[in-house]
Amino acid sequence: MALFDLIGRRWTLRVIWELDRAEQPLTFRALRAACGDISSSVLTTRLRELVQAQLVENTTGYVLTPIGRELVSSLEPVTSWAEAWERQLR
Repeated sequence: MALFDLIGRRWTLRVIWELDRAEQPLTFRALRAACGDISSSVLTTRLRELVQAQLVENTTGYVLTPIGRELVSSLEPVTSWAEAWERQLR
């Protein structure tokens, strides 16, 4: 259940989403810009938590680890469901 606690925190999934979409490692500043209204302190906290959980690493910038990419892959059925749900709502 620790995973649900982590990904349920505000901005966590957005950070993971933006890192997954990025074609190259993102600097803190670029990641903050990609996330929109996230504050620097919240982004710092979320990145620290994601690094500690081994979902993200920071070498020349922030990237998903192989475990982080597995997490994103495991969410693909939920993403497909959400897209179908969105179409039904229109």
